Amino acid sequence: MIKLMVGLGNPGRQYEKTRHNVGFLFLDKLLAGSNGVWVVHSRFQGLIAEYGCASGKVVLLKPQTFMNQSGQSVGKVARYYKLLPEEILVVHDELDFDVGSVRLKKGGGHAGHNGLRDIVAHLGSNEFYRLRIGIGRPAAGKVVADYVLSVPSKSELQLLGDVFDLSVGFVDQMIVGDMETVMARLNA
Repeated sequence: MIKLMVGLGNPGRQYEKTRHNVGFLFLDKLLAGSNGVWVVHSRFQGLIAEYGCASGKVVLLKPQTFMNQSGQSVGKVARYYKLLPEEILVVHDELDFDVGSVRLKKGGGHAGHNGLRDIVAHLGSNEFYRLRIGIGRPAAGKVVADYVLSVPSKSELQLLGDVFDLSVGFVDQMIVGDMETVMARLNA
């Protein structure tokens, strides 16, 4: 069962719609379809909401640390709720996938993603689930940091919106722990 869904991103208006914030954007999309609201929890260094469905409920978290320190917030919430790593789903941007692609997996390395690296360090485990949303790579010779902190094009935003819609449709199954079925469908 998934009890905590974490969206990765950077706080602040200048980052709101950037590629690096697809985790935040996904959770906003999910929450928009419910009666949930974001509440600031300084104890957790994040924004917290609850999402309920017929299958149960899940805590949503948008860390308000910067991306490279996301693990501080995730670790605090995990300890407070006494969560195991496999009860956590982290939604994040993925450079190695084309825009419009999405994959679900459990465990693995951080692949250079500093937000994931910090979460692994604070949980002491990499055995959490990851919903990896493709943002593509920058053109040759372009700086990766500039790319991930820039706003996607209109066509890319449409593709991301389609991925969000598709993925939101599987959240109920993820909450009840039917991860194998979701992986088979999303990763096909």
